[in-house]
Amino acid sequence: MFAYIRKKKIEDFMKLTGKRILMFVDNIYEDLELLYPKYRLIEEGAEVIVAGSEAGKVYLGKHGYPVKSDACYDELKSDDFDALVIPGGFAPDKLRRSDNVLTLTKEIFEQGKLVAHICHAGWIPISAKIMNGYTTTSTPGIKDDLINAGAKWINKSVVIDRNMISSQKPDDLPDFCKAIIEYLSK
Repeated sequence: MFAYIRKKKIEDFMKLTGKRILMFVDNIYEDLELLYPKYRLIEEGAEVIVAGSEAGKVYLGKHGYPVKSDACYDELKSDDFDALVIPGGFAPDKLRRSDNVLTLTKEIFEQGKLVAHICHAGWIPISAKIMNGYTTTSTPGIKDDLINAGAKWINKSVVIDRNMISSQKPDDLPDFCKAIIEYLSK
């Protein structure tokens, strides 16, 4: 058995090899909600592209952690990604004002690809007008926003409804990432 394991490459054990995942960033993102999924998905072999309003710009999280964007979301195409994972914090309130962020979100969703959001990140799918008829969760602070957008809100650590995965808060990140990895490895 050990000889078998030695002959295999580490990539053979990664569930997301070949997958490209988009994440949005702006200042005041929730540090853990961006960094934990980013590194967990990379660990499984995915290529994660963090996109902000400018490529190469350093954005600061709520708790001061810097993240440098890999790309500008104005220059990206939805066809180039297998999924979108949106971290929370207060950045989604600013990001949802960008037509290109909303277009990418809606196109990825309409292509049947995964859209995952946590905490306040539900603001972006709300503004992209893709929440109607979906069961979801979030921080209780945007519960009414999701309901008013036509979603059914439930109090759970993770909710999976068709091509949408949602979670409430940083404590739910293990469940959130596990659900994303299982969904994308099917």
